[in-house]
Amino acid sequence: MTTGLQITDAPSPNFDARELPISMIVLHYTGMESAQAAIDRLRDPEAKVSAHYLVDEDGSILRLVDERHRAWHAGRSHWRGVTDVNSASIGIEIVNPGHEFGYRPFTAAQMGSLIPLVAEIKERHGITRGNVVGHSDVAPTRKQDPGELFNWHALARLRLALPRPTKGLVDPGWPDAGFMLALERFGYDVTDREAAVTAFQRRFRPELVDGEIDMECRCILLALLLPKPQGDD
Repeated sequence: MTTGLQITDAPSPNFDARELPISMIVLHYTGMESAQAAIDRLRDPEAKVSAHYLVDEDGSILRLVDERHRAWHAGRSHWRGVTDVNSASIGIEIVNPGHEFGYRPFTAAQMGSLIPLVAEIKERHGITRGNVVGHSDVAPTRKQDPGELFNWHALARLRLALPRPTKGLVDPGWPDAGFMLALERFGYDVTDREAAVTAFQRRFRPELVDGEIDMECRCILLALLLPKPQGDD
């Protein structure tokens, strides 16, 4: 259980038993017109969706599903060989209308609550930075969240997520097929090339999300794959 944070229980019936140890955190936006609409859906037994936590725009946190259980937030997804992402992950919904209803930056209050929440979960379960991901990373053909406006840097500077490489970048000169092999090695499902590249850009090059493999994408991916003295902790 999380400690040191103000968390309100709002139980959802939408969960079942885990079949894998917890090794991931998946971040989402709610993508609905209001926080209440999202909460109602996540607690509706007919909707068959849920998450472990929801962070509202004012920074308040709801716990919908106990971490011991498998919440239904990731759907059909894949990351680093794991295909039952729900069993292996903690899902956090962040209130935001999303691309369909007026996508906007996440609030300072949200990030102020999300950061310690992620930190506690990451430490409690020994989750590596490379396994703190967005919904679009694990389901690139279906999802866009939390999207290009999410402040990954705020997590990365505290070692809660992988940073975007910015120094000593070298173009490996991979052909497109080589880039896709490298992207698969990094963790993405590359069945749909454009979707996988778009998801990678949303996460690591959000100022230009066009689904096209270019030199900057190659440089960033190579830097992410190179061994680092500090490891991927």
